[in-house]
Amino acid sequence: MTSSKPTAAIFVDVQNIYYTCRESHRRNFDYNAFWREVSNQYDIQHAFAYAIDRGDAKQMEFQNILRAIGFEVKLKPFIQRADGSAKGDWDVGITLDAIEYGSQTDATILLSGDGDFDLLAKKLRDEKGKRVEVYSCEKLTAASLINAASYFRAIDDTLLLG
Repeated sequence: MTSSKPTAAIFVDVQNIYYTCRESHRRNFDYNAFWREVSNQYDIQHAFAYAIDRGDAKQMEFQNILRAIGFEVKLKPFIQRADGSAKGDWDVGITLDAIEYGSQTDATILLSGDGDFDLLAKKLRDEKGKRVEVYSCEKLTAASLINAASYFRAIDDTLLLG
């Protein structure tokens, strides 16, 4: 049976969403509420959550929750540099996957406020003719990304836990 809904691919910058929700709202993002909202509008073809693997039990439990919802979780090792800074950025991986999988669906849904994704959003929207929806915390989302999106959905109480 085919769905009459348009298709979508979802790409979640887990660290970005975690930190912006904590800073903006002092709460955690509700992935179940998000999934319900999006699946009411779209037939979800692909859903990826990009995270950093620190190997701790609480994080592994969270990753299993994401898998149970329907996300494919992609992990990168956490790298602590000698100067104390950390490396663990998924921007290139998200971009490559979004160009590949987002080209196969009617809409690309990006959960991130990172302005580096404005070029991706513009490419998918303007060159591939795709709807690009961005979900993020408004005050911590780059204006360039909001402007590049077809639709911006500010994360509010309906998408937060507690």
